[in-house]
Amino acid sequence: MDPTTVLFEVVEHVATITLNRPEAMNSFNQTMLEEFTQIWQRVRDDDDIHVVVLRAAGDRAFSTGMDVKQGFDRHDNVWSQTDPGERLSPKLNQVWKPMICAVQGMAAGGAFYWLNEADIIICSQDATFFDPHVSYGLTAALEPIGLARRIPLGETLRIALLGLDERVSAERALQIGMVSEVLPREQLWERADELARIIAAKPAAAIQGTVRAIWESLDTNRSHALRTGLSYTQIGNPIGKAEVDRASMARPNWTLR
Repeated sequence: MDPTTVLFEVVEHVATITLNRPEAMNSFNQTMLEEFTQIWQRVRDDDDIHVVVLRAAGDRAFSTGMDVKQGFDRHDNVWSQTDPGERLSPKLNQVWKPMICAVQGMAAGGAFYWLNEADIIICSQDATFFDPHVSYGLTAALEPIGLARRIPLGETLRIALLGLDERVSAERALQIGMVSEVLPREQLWERADELARIIAAKPAAAIQGTVRAIWESLDTNRSHALRTGLSYTQIGNPIGKAEVDRASMARPNWTLR
């Protein structure tokens, strides 16, 4: 795998993906869609990868969604067309390894394909979030549907309906639970990497089972989710517990958030 639209590296169980089209606001084109298909397959199948960090090059934007100048390939038959999120989003690609998104600058439109399926989102103080679809006469559907599973419905509708006329600040994103931490720009990547390595040090079976159980519960009712969650503890706990010696385990110097 030798991607051209992103930078990809794996160091000590952490895969770092850097969107690398700053001249195009890190928007996605056909090439990026194809490369993310390969990336998620690699992340899913490589057991040396425990956690993913997704970040973006440049200062102006994390991503502004689809590259409107280049677009992407669509099937001629409208009933055979698919959502680009099926290539960009980790959970839709059966990736149950946690993804941490580090957002700076603008995150707009199709950027939510990544944000909606992130496990942790942190951002810089200059980050702004918005969805321009309706301003251009386009139905805002796919991205807000995913977003409504992260933040209150009213906030999702406000973002979707106001389009280009309002942006969500980093401070407001923290208030509504879109992000969990706001940092100075120069600390953003270091903090994302720090969080990733804390998670990557834990038993992978426990982490991946946790991610899968919680995300899959969003697609089912409570009783079914609890039964499925129980089966995941029965499958994953023996594997994860074998990697931990509780008697000699050093207690971490925990932090208070």
